[in-house]
Amino acid sequence: MGGRRDAGGVLEEPGGVPADTRTQEQTPEQSHAIDDVPGLLADRLQGTQDTAVHEALRSGRTIRRGQGYSVRVAAPLALHQAALKQCAALAGDGSTPAGRKAYRTDAGRIAAAAKSLTGARSSAALALAYAPAK
Repeated sequence: MGGRRDAGGVLEEPGGVPADTRTQEQTPEQSHAIDDVPGLLADRLQGTQDTAVHEALRSGRTIRRGQGYSVRVAAPLALHQAALKQCAALAGDGSTPAGRKAYRTDAGRIAAAAKSLTGARSSAALALAYAPAK
């Protein structure tokens, strides 16, 4: 019996990383959301001190749309929300109509993404709560 060993504690993925047999639920802060950041907001965010926002914008894809552009960014939802707070001045009265519209558009997209993530989490929790016991 020299070659046998218990494999219960050594399950590994192909890359050598130990596999977690439980499913882990992501929190909204960990969940990645894809958002098209309007060009006016992206330009304004280039002047901030937040390096995470700069990296997210740099890794994003620029999409031309009519006269303007958008940057498609895949980042944690918390980063999208933090970037939106940094652009809050565009929602004020001293901003141009285009700046206010860009802020409203991005705020609506982020709110919808947050709502869909929390709705998906609560639906999964309800499904687990009402699943028949085996």
